[in-house]
Amino acid sequence: MTGRALLTLPALADQLRALGLQRGDTVIVHSALSTMNAMLIGGLGTIIDAFDVVLGPSGTLAMPTHTSDNSAPEPWQAPPAPPEWWPDIRAHTPPYDPDTSQTWKMGALPEYFRRYPGTLRSTHPQHSMAARGKHAAYLTAEHPLNQGLGEPSPYSRLLELDASVLLLGVNHSSNTVLHVAEHRAAWPSKKLQMSEAVIQVDGIRQWVTFAMLAVNADDFAQIGAAYEASIGYAPGRIGHAEARLLKLRPLIEFAVAWISANRT
Repeated sequence: MTGRALLTLPALADQLRALGLQRGDTVIVHSALSTMNAMLIGGLGTIIDAFDVVLGPSGTLAMPTHTSDNSAPEPWQAPPAPPEWWPDIRAHTPPYDPDTSQTWKMGALPEYFRRYPGTLRSTHPQHSMAARGKHAAYLTAEHPLNQGLGEPSPYSRLLELDASVLLLGVNHSSNTVLHVAEHRAAWPSKKLQMSEAVIQVDGIRQWVTFAMLAVNADDFAQIGAAYEASIGYAPGRIGHAEARLLKLRPLIEFAVAWISANRT
């Protein structure tokens, strides 16, 4: 397609409905807004408002609001942190705060969303989720340190709510809920790893260490493509961006079987 799209709130709401989003749905959104190539009248707030219009008061909108920079600097890659920086990073990394901690490499929409009035956010210092709507409090209420992307966590609770995932301008490599499939699958090299983050403990800034699954999204795009082919799914569009709206339960069931069969 050539030329920019013009997106108003009614037009965006119509395109969300055309994808299959309905009143009362629960949906988690992953996005790359640049792919929409659109003039968005009203800015990012128009996107949130369009979801509110389509989902209504019985619906729930969620987004990942990760802060992976709140971590030990020694294993950082892309880019690595020079060893001479490590002491200062450890001394000055602020503790995670659901109200103020900025997202890290998540894109413009999740960062805007987590600050939007009425949005709640979970407490995990690296893998938080933000949500608004009927089930927001349930999704964000409990988020154990060692289950950032597993269960129980906001990501596994999406399956309990029969939620959908909307991939807006991104493929399944960005689909964080596929990490739940990793937790449920079995493969020979599956293992735990240690992680560190800074939190407030009784009002005191503190580094904490916790075990978590060593996750790997390298095959997520392949898993998603295989699933879509198996059900004959054809993506739609929001603006000029390719958009996929898929129920999570069957996708995760497929991913568990795929990972168990294909990972070594």
